Amino acid sequence: MATVPTPPLPSATNGNPSGPSHEAVRPEHIHRTSTHPVKVSRSRAGGVWVGSCVAALVLVALIIFMLQNTQPVLVSFLGMQGTVPLAVALLIAGVGVGIIALVIGSIRIAQLRRRIHRGD
Repeated sequence: MATVPTPPLPSATNGNPSGPSHEAVRPEHIHRTSTHPVKVSRSRAGGVWVGSCVAALVLVALIIFMLQNTQPVLVSFLGMQGTVPLAVALLIAGVGVGIIALVIGSIRIAQLRRRIHRGD
């Protein structure tokens, strides 16, 4: 059985099957109007993105910490005793400190707002 030779495919450049375009913009025709870089203002979406990335990294670090500290420890609080993994005990203690800081901060913010409204 004889094979029929296929003709070569035309070359394609930038989506143009007939060949390179002569109307292409050349870099020597591009001129900058200013030598100073443009300062872009920051947006809330950008701040949320950075905050989300930082939170994800902290979460990964917390997961690694919890997986490495699984040995049980004896915890005593107000006459109660029990054993929990070390990571869980430290996590509960950290959350407790965070709640205390939030309460104290909220009280201080409310106090400052009252002073502003009274005109002190």
